[in-house]
Amino acid sequence: MSSEEFEKLHEIYTSLYDELSLMPDRFLRCHGEERKRLVRAFDERRGEAEEVLQGMDQELRTAPPSFRNTMSTKLRLYRRDLGKLQRDINSMDPGLGFSARPMGGGPHGIYPSQNEQSTYLQSQRALLLQGTESLSNATQSIERSHRIATETDQIGADIIEELGEQREQLDRTRNRLENTGENLSRSRKILRAMSRRLMTNKLLLAIIILMELAVLGAVVYLKFFRT
Repeated sequence: MSSEEFEKLHEIYTSLYDELSLMPDRFLRCHGEERKRLVRAFDERRGEAEEVLQGMDQELRTAPPSFRNTMSTKLRLYRRDLGKLQRDINSMDPGLGFSARPMGGGPHGIYPSQNEQSTYLQSQRALLLQGTESLSNATQSIERSHRIATETDQIGADIIEELGEQREQLDRTRNRLENTGENLSRSRKILRAMSRRLMTNKLLLAIIILMELAVLGAVVYLKFFRT
């Protein structure tokens, strides 16, 4: 429910009130059965207007705070105007026994059978208003569910796309790690080869040094000890 629904009810009430406001003048110009028919028509339209006001009152309870004061003022004015029309009709011919609450049991009442039919029609209108309100609520609920489903579908598509991008990133990272592992393996092989060459070079250098020392010792022996 929203202030928009209140405005719809306001339009319905305005139409009913315009029709009701014309009845007092017509009431003065008619007599007999025509006047009784006019009274019954007024009773039916007044009942419809009361039902609309009840719907507006329900709407007022759930309206946003920013609209509530204006709506409440309108509702009070509508009830006052409707009550004034009721008093005007009652004051024009008290002998009809007409009032907001149907009088029963006397010959001056407004036809009990017709009152029962009017009550039945009013109850049916109330049920129709309730059904319309329930249908409106269900429609809004379906729209909200459809909107949520659409948003959820979009979010799911975004998540799937993001997961696809992350998978591609992970694949690239794995490939880089594999390449890094291969590079490290080659580097280890190169280092081992360099280490072997270094040890070989050291061994050769030691042999050369020992050979030079042996030659030098032989030369010294031959030069100084054999002469």
